Amino acid sequence: MKRCIILTAVVTALFCAGNGAMAQKTEKLFNGKDLLNWNFILADNNVPADRVYYVQNGVIHIAGSPLGYMYTAEKYGDCRLHVEWRWPDEATNSGIFLLIEDPKTPFPNGIECQLAAGNAGDLVLLGGSDLAEFQIRPGTPRPGFPSVKKANPSSEKPAGEWNEANIFIKDGTLTIYINGVYQNTGTNKVKSGHIGLQSEGKDIEFRNLTVTK
Repeated sequence: MKRCIILTAVVTALFCAGNGAMAQKTEKLFNGKDLLNWNFILADNNVPADRVYYVQNGVIHIAGSPLGYMYTAEKYGDCRLHVEWRWPDEATNSGIFLLIEDPKTPFPNGIECQLAAGNAGDLVLLGGSDLAEFQIRPGTPRPGFPSVKKANPSSEKPAGEWNEANIFIKDGTLTIYINGVYQNTGTNKVKSGHIGLQSEGKDIEFRNLTVTK
């Protein structure tokens, strides 16, 4: 694990160096008080969004049902995204949506960094999106949810403990680290988009959401 953490630090340094001498600016996506500057999508429009997405004790709570996601008002391109999450009770399913082009449906055109228990770090191609790393044999039907599997065994922590994802976005390429362990790379033609947090499964909590440009 120590080696993986050092590797993460090296990649961070290289990412920063690749942006030249410009000062790095870190922006909080969550102010610890409310969900200002976030928008909401739910599969069931009869359910009020504030019953699914809400803040309590400085932490974002997402109920997991009905299906949907909350997303940033702003689009983001080249940056390092830092997200911390935990399962308060049972580790089930959720995801971090990246490079969302048009946030209209519960599964928009974008890339999901999977957080489902045991699979955190998989990349899922949503809404007809594509990654150069996704390969399919000619004549084989495209799956409903194509994915690029993570590179290493699960580096997740058990329910009740905080996990962290560090996601580097550079010219449309996504590089994923889960708890300091490299898990995936995805090459996308889309260079910027909204960031989203998924409601699917059961309760999940998020904190310390930042982007460093």
